[in-house]
Amino acid sequence: METVGLKRARIGRVRLRAQRTLASKLVDAVRLAILYLVVTAGAFTMLLPFYWMATTGIKVDREILTYPPTWIPTALDFSHWQKAISSGNFGRAFINSGVLAISSVVTNVGLAALTGYAFARLKFPGSGVLFVLVLATMMVPYQVTVIPLFVMIKNVPLFGGNDLLGAGGIGWMDSWWGLIVPNAVGAFGIFMMRQFFLVLPPELEDAARIDGAGEFRIFWQVMLPLTWPALATLSLFSFQGGWNSFYWPLLITTSREMLTLQLALRVFRTQFTTDWGALMAGATIATLPIIIVFLLGQRYFTRGIAMTGIKG
Repeated sequence: METVGLKRARIGRVRLRAQRTLASKLVDAVRLAILYLVVTAGAFTMLLPFYWMATTGIKVDREILTYPPTWIPTALDFSHWQKAISSGNFGRAFINSGVLAISSVVTNVGLAALTGYAFARLKFPGSGVLFVLVLATMMVPYQVTVIPLFVMIKNVPLFGGNDLLGAGGIGWMDSWWGLIVPNAVGAFGIFMMRQFFLVLPPELEDAARIDGAGEFRIFWQVMLPLTWPALATLSLFSFQGGWNSFYWPLLITTSREMLTLQLALRVFRTQFTTDWGALMAGATIATLPIIIVFLLGQRYFTRGIAMTGIKG
């Protein structure tokens, strides 16, 4: 009888354990379903404006402003795309934005990588204080620096008709120098690259020094190739910032030849009317390069964001 009781107790414990496991799996499944539901709802909310922008660009004029709005176009009209591409200096503005975005990537990635490596690996007097000052610039609103920066760009010596004291001309106004140099490097990129370089093991550079490599060669051939996730992430941010730049080009560009794509979209808005179909078609075209670049660098982007703040 005692053996039978022990068996029954053991069977009861097994059943209880199985019930608890099943209940735990059900709870995990419900949590996962809720998580997917929340993520799907968030993704839908984020994609809805892009969907509305893209569909508005192919609707007929009478359907664009109808109320209640139509989410699925009843008739397709691609003339808005043709009008957006052929109007004004749209093609030249597209190229200008591409040049500005690529230049922003090259300068930001190159200078931020060099500066971040110096802060992370090279010990020199005042490095900590200097790094804190660099980070402090992130707390200054961009609007506060616009006027001083505008004055500096206008008074660059020996450019744009200026004399040695920076007077008499327009300096870097309405030029590629004025568009590229002010945004050539940022504190965020320096911070990001420094954090990533700190993660790399110091044994790599020690071995390179033993082999007789100089500091720049260590940076270029040993350390930099290991930071592809951070470089790709910073490249994506830099490309996006350069491509979507609107406020600064609006301030310093005056000629049609220097217009960026974001400024060229203003041609579809006048004082009294707005061509919403052409404007939304142009905005869709302006958004496509960002989406393509993000899809190409998504894998490195997520890795770079995840690994940036591992070590402080």
